[in-house]
Amino acid sequence: MNRRTFGSAAFTSIAPAFAQELPQPGKYEPTWESLRRHQPPQWYDDAKLGIFIHWGLYSVPAWAPPTGELGKVDWSKWFYQNPYAEWYLNSIRLKESQTAAYHAKTYGADFDYYRFVETFNREVEKWKPAEWATLCKQAGARYVVLTTKHHDGFMMWPSRVPNPKRPGGLSVKRDLVGELTGAVRAAGMKMGLYYSGGLDWTFETKPVAQLPDLRTTAPQSAEYAAYTDAHWRELIERYQPTILWNDINYPKAGKLPEIFADYYNKFPDGMVNNRFGVEHADITTPEYAKYDKITEKKWESCRGLGFSFGYNRIEGPEHVLASDKLIAMLIDIVSKNGNLLLNIGPRPDGSISEIQLDRMHALGRWMNINGEAIHGSRPWVRPGSGNVRFTRKGSAVYALLLERPAAGTAIIPGVLAAEGSKIQALGAAEPLAFRQQGRDLAITIPANLPGEYALALKIEPRPYQVVQE
Repeated sequence: MNRRTFGSAAFTSIAPAFAQELPQPGKYEPTWESLRRHQPPQWYDDAKLGIFIHWGLYSVPAWAPPTGELGKVDWSKWFYQNPYAEWYLNSIRLKESQTAAYHAKTYGADFDYYRFVETFNREVEKWKPAEWATLCKQAGARYVVLTTKHHDGFMMWPSRVPNPKRPGGLSVKRDLVGELTGAVRAAGMKMGLYYSGGLDWTFETKPVAQLPDLRTTAPQSAEYAAYTDAHWRELIERYQPTILWNDINYPKAGKLPEIFADYYNKFPDGMVNNRFGVEHADITTPEYAKYDKITEKKWESCRGLGFSFGYNRIEGPEHVLASDKLIAMLIDIVSKNGNLLLNIGPRPDGSISEIQLDRMHALGRWMNINGEAIHGSRPWVRPGSGNVRFTRKGSAVYALLLERPAAGTAIIPGVLAAEGSKIQALGAAEPLAFRQQGRDLAITIPANLPGEYALALKIEPRPYQVVQE
């Protein structure tokens, strides 16, 4: 990194080298060496925000104990107290779990989980996919990822590939995948598809009780590998997804190099996540977690608004991210070269709970004013610290204050404004007064700035970063 000396400090406006766009090769072969040449496409790097949707049979009981976020509950207790409502089938198979007790009391201990198919097929007839597309678009999302088959094996599209363990009974009647794909693309967004390749509880009925069970209960038969391969090929052929979002690894006998090569050759701007558990991925996907520094490889943090991905009827405001925390999290992730894949969990009829709608609308209001600092941006030379995060785009750097300051003076540490600089709060008409205060930038914040939550300040031309020598 180049540096210029200024008194006892050094400063730079040089962008990280990794932010340059890399050319995609023209033809991919079914080898890991060839596939590793693929890079995340520019549309994805520009997007910054996607909406994850967990919807399926588990949306009918819609119950899990809200015990805490992933990573904050001891793994020895996690599966017996699993707050993921989409894991309902696994939880009721663990007879000592709270979910099993709820299931026995509500439906009867012998009530078969797959009897929820009838209710789900009836309720989804009320669903209006265009309303989802509008909600996601207005929230500022640029892409959507829908669960097509979760660990329970139920398919959210009328598949031509039947389940050999439960023939004729594990596909939805209405083409939910196809209808949402059409609505999302009509709204100008990209469509990705989630598929549970590693777990399928119709092929393996032994429950996951401890973390090592994720490996030992993953089906590895040739029959299951052919089944998953056929599903991915069918999903690609019918819906042309822009993201292949797999989960919990993949059967070892699967033919992923061939699937990936065919996919990339047909859809060069497509991409695959890192949860196939193989030698190539376009992105990493920490769950209920994020990186603490600018990371060269593109990444995506995924999480629910509350503790669950699937709709949980007993989650209340105390379990759900507050709007200001949600927006601060998005800013922090984007400042470090990440995207946020934020999940909503609908009810069986497609309706969204009031608390989830509240958070989506708050996010949309903020993005409507401040999205310029998010969409199409890249990390600056540092992500920021304390209350400040940075992004850059074109000739500007954006200083985003995670907590909106009261009227007065905001200090942006370690930043030196270039000659002739202009600083403006996004959404405001008039530029802000500022002064250099040693190595820091002091900006006057008036009382009547528009918007709520985090404040985005556009500094143009790009300032210099001050580094103590």
